[in-house]
Amino acid sequence: MNKKRLFTDRELNEMGTRTLDLVIAAIDAGNKEKAKDLAKRMYREFNYLHDGYMFWVTGLLTYIYKNYGIDAVEKAEREAHTTEAKVVFKPSEKTDLRSRVEHLVGGMRGHLQPIIVKEDDEKISVTMTPCGSGERIIQKGGYQPEAGLARVKEAHRITWGMKDFPIYCVHSPVMEMLDIERTGNFESTHFVSDPIGRESCQFVLYKNPGDIPEKYYKRIGKKKPVMSHK
Repeated sequence: MNKKRLFTDRELNEMGTRTLDLVIAAIDAGNKEKAKDLAKRMYREFNYLHDGYMFWVTGLLTYIYKNYGIDAVEKAEREAHTTEAKVVFKPSEKTDLRSRVEHLVGGMRGHLQPIIVKEDDEKISVTMTPCGSGERIIQKGGYQPEAGLARVKEAHRITWGMKDFPIYCVHSPVMEMLDIERTGNFESTHFVSDPIGRESCQFVLYKNPGDIPEKYYKRIGKKKPVMSHK
């Protein structure tokens, strides 16, 4: 038996310590360069896990679609996001527009991509550049034949009526549908390119829900509620 140790006790202890705690300790010690290096390490660590889950979920959706069809994908997505909203992505208790925008952007920062937030008289738009999940799967070649992830061939309400739709992205139409069914209207609408991924998608929150164009309801099989445009 080789009794020579590979690691010191200090190395083992540091290896098992959360990177966040090491960053804070380096800041407290005034070691700016070490704090920077650890912050970059933390980004790489989270991004590695983030992308792993991203492709894992897309692989599961691919399996469901290929074996059971697009309607089964919708049922699975509905079930998953309903559970998610109960446990993790709970709706904000504050429903004013400012709080909703801050809540949305706070969640999107977890994708670790640059975010552009713009406001005009009608609406507020939020854009990741690139989208931290759907667009990056396309950029990483996830839908190339060798990777094997599926595109939905047929037009469907969970593809916004588009064909050849990246299967990971079906969660966005489903979440729009669930928001309408839960609250009566969109939490945010999506401005997207056709094909998906040609441009970064935008999350758009209208200041007056009555200004949301009817086409955004129709593409997910919903009817626009009667409301004031004032």
